[in-house]
Formats: sequence, C-alpha cells, structure tokens
Amino acid sequence: MTFLLPIATSADERVRAARTAVLPVGSFEQHGEFLPLITDTVVACLVAGRVAEDYPLLLLPPITISCSHEHAGFAGTVSISARTLLAVIEDVDESLRASGVENLVIVNGHGGNYCLRNAVQQSTTVRPRMALFPATEDWNTARVDAGCETTSHEDMHGGELEVSLLLHGAPHLLREGYQTADHVANDRPDLLTVGMHEYTASGIIGRPSLGSAEKGAAVLDSLSRSFARVHHLLDP
Repeated sequence: MTFLLPIATSADERVRAARTAVLPVGSFEQHGEFLPLITDTVVACLVAGRVAEDYPLLLLPPITISCSHEHAGFAGTVSISARTLLAVIEDVDESLRASGVENLVIVNGHGGNYCLRNAVQQSTTVRPRMALFPATEDWNTARVDAGCETTSHEDMHGGELEVSLLLHGAPHLLREGYQTADHVANDRPDLLTVGMHEYTASGIIGRPSLGSAEKGAAVLDSLSRSFARVHHLLDP
C-alpha cells in the first residue's frame, strides 16, 4: 500500500525544486461487493503517482474522504461537505505558496466532487496556476487508447475503467466476484436528487467484467501523455 503515500524526504524535494504540486483527491465510498471503499483514492493515487514519475512535481498525500453524498445509505460510505473539501484545498494551496510552490494540480478520482471545478476557476482568474486533472476529454481519450468497450456514461461506478486500474496497480484489493457484477443503468436523470440507491442495488453501474490489467496500464500511459498539456500551461 506504499503507493498511496509519497516517501520523498525534504532533501529530495529541495533538490527537485518543483514549481507544481499534485494532490490526489479520492473518496471513501461503496464500490459494490468486490471493490474497496478506497477505490477512488487508489485511482487518484495511481494517476498522480504516474504523472509525478514522468514530470517534475511535488507529490502530496491523498485526501481520502470527500463528497460522496449520492452513496449515502450504502454501508461504509463516509462524506464531508463540499464546504469542508474546498476549505482543505484552499489551505493546502496557501501552504504550498508559502513554501514557494506556486501551482497546484488536483487529480480527482471521484466524479461527485463537483466543487473542485469551482476551486480551480476561482484560482485562475489572474493566470493559470491551478488545474483539475484528468479532464473529461483526457479520460475519454484514455478509454479509447486503452481499448475500453464502455463509455464514461455507461461505466459510471465500479466498472471497466476502475477495475482495469486496480488490476494493473493494486490487484490485491479486488475480491473475486467482480467478473459477474455488471449492472447497466444508463438512464439516471435524477441521480443527484434520489441517489445511487434508485439506480443500483449492488452499488455498481458499469461492466467490471471487461476490466483488465493491460487496459489499466494503457489508461495510465495515455493520461501521462495528456498531462503534458497541463504541465505546459502551469509551468511553461
């Protein structure tokens, strides 16, 4: 589990002298019967860790509880308010700037953290100094590059993409049974009002049976290529 936490020393970071930090933001929420509650945190850490390997970034430890209110009622799910999440982001950003790190990339692993978009918008009115990654387009490109059979809408939660990333980066966290846990619920217009319970009894919306370690590796390769655009914007 060491990949969830950075192990660099202060001396390492002094030598690196990164101008941009990367902050994984996950969640602690149900992912069906066979994926762990920390799935979104694992996804965010895998993506953040990969881009920190490929670019000169200060890798931060993850935020592990966020805005999972649509999953309320499923055992194990814990949330904080959007207000609290924004306050944590603002405090981290302020602390980084006090240390001379001017830019922040938020790697979001949970789709329900809508408030992160506003945090980025508010911080970039003068110049680009914060980014939310991956963007929807980056995820879509990664799916195509990896040969995924589902779209992001079809594969909303605990499906092909997340299982592929776990199979590649943390296969020991998956339990047997995900291969038969597919659940289709493409029509869900009132998700924010009625929550996940109205559209899935298992907690899954997607096709985890299609996941593979090879797809997971290809997704990370694609996202690393896409990150070049973001890195150039913040640190030209």
